[in-house]
Amino acid sequence: MIKVAALVGSIRKNSFNRKLTHFMKDRYSDRLDIQIVPINDLAFYDQDIEDEAPASVQRFKAELADVDAFLIVTPEFNHSIPGVLKNALDWLSRGDREMANKATFIAGATMGALGTVRAQMQLRQILNSPGMGANVLPGNEILVGAVQHKMDENGRLTDQQTIDFIDSVVDQFIPFVEDQKEKVRS
Repeated sequence: MIKVAALVGSIRKNSFNRKLTHFMKDRYSDRLDIQIVPINDLAFYDQDIEDEAPASVQRFKAELADVDAFLIVTPEFNHSIPGVLKNALDWLSRGDREMANKATFIAGATMGALGTVRAQMQLRQILNSPGMGANVLPGNEILVGAVQHKMDENGRLTDQQTIDFIDSVVDQFIPFVEDQKEKVRS
C-alpha cells in the first residue's frame, strides 16, 4: 500500500477540492492510503523561526516524514495557488525538505471552465524549485472544470469521463511512485 499525504489548498468547509480529495481517497483505498494533512493552522513561514518552528509546523512536518508520495489538490485563486498552500509548501522547502525526491501528483477542481490550469502550472514551478525537489508526475494534470455539474449533492464525482481520466492518472502514478522509491534506495 502506498502511503500518500494529501495537501488540500482550500480550507473552505464545503470545498470542491476537499470533496475531490475524499472521492480519490475512497475510490483508490485498495491501492493508495491517502491521508489528508491539514494546513490551515500552520504559522506563517518565517526564516527567523524556522530552526525552532512552532508546534503546528512540527506536527505537520512529522506527519509527512514517512510518506511515500504526495497528492496536492488545489483551487485557483486569482490565477494562482491559495496562500495557505504556498505557506505549507514554503515550510516543506526548509529543513528536512519532506517532499524532496518524493513522487507527487496534482489535481484541482473549479467551477470555471479551465479547471485550475494556471494554478497547476505555477504549482509545478514551485515543486520543481531546488528547495522543494518534488518529482511531479509529468503530463497528467487532473483539471476538473465545471465541477459543480460533475458532483452529486454528497460530493461524489458523477461524470464518468472525469472518473475514467482520474483512474488513468492513478494507474500511471502507482508505478511512478515505485520507480521513485527505487531511485531513492539505490
